Amino acid sequence: MTDDISQKLSRMILDGKLVAGEQLPTEQSLAESFGVARTVVREAISRLKHDGLVDSRQGVGAFVAEPSARSAFRISPACFEKRQKLLEILQLRTGITSEAAGLAAVHRTDADLQFMDTAYDNMERALSGGDAAAEKHVLAERSFYQRIAEASGNQYILEFLSMLDTRIDMELRSVAMKNARVTEWSAEVLAEHKAVLEAIRAQDETAASQAVRYHYSLAAQRLADRADLADT
Repeated sequence: MTDDISQKLSRMILDGKLVAGEQLPTEQSLAESFGVARTVVREAISRLKHDGLVDSRQGVGAFVAEPSARSAFRISPACFEKRQKLLEILQLRTGITSEAAGLAAVHRTDADLQFMDTAYDNMERALSGGDAAAEKHVLAERSFYQRIAEASGNQYILEFLSMLDTRIDMELRSVAMKNARVTEWSAEVLAEHKAVLEAIRAQDETAASQAVRYHYSLAAQRLADRADLADT
């Protein structure tokens, strides 16, 4: 329950329903509103304080902190409901994964290449399967780019992309599977991944970075062109 209330309050802050400088309702009021005990609300607010979303004023109460004071990077669940926000998240991922690929081309090992080859082969095999293979394709693609992040040698890149993947699993798993079937499941898209793999194999830092940027730019365009994705 604490996780649930913490997420709900975070969403209210990040969506602007509670703005910087605004005082949070009392623990009693929030407890009644959410239908939980005050101890649950207290713990949830404590987590928000730890993340820098909320600060306390002695004898007054808890207030929404200024964005500059926040110590945790968060992506609101609402972002996954809007096409433009999804595109912005993809743009963010493009830059970071592109940098990871360039670094991986320099630092990759034979073991890294072997893992990437296997992940690529799994993506290729998924093309010949039916709808049930969509999840295998998504997982293989994720493994492919996660290993690139690992091979980059930059722990912060790896942690950030892992956080993003976890968030997508929480908020967007079914949509990700559908998107894989509709737009990311073709020989043409597979060739985009192949270009990334071969550039890393050749230890061409610039080509690896550009290949990732090319793939994600096209992925963003395919997402933007989806007629079945709501523009709420």
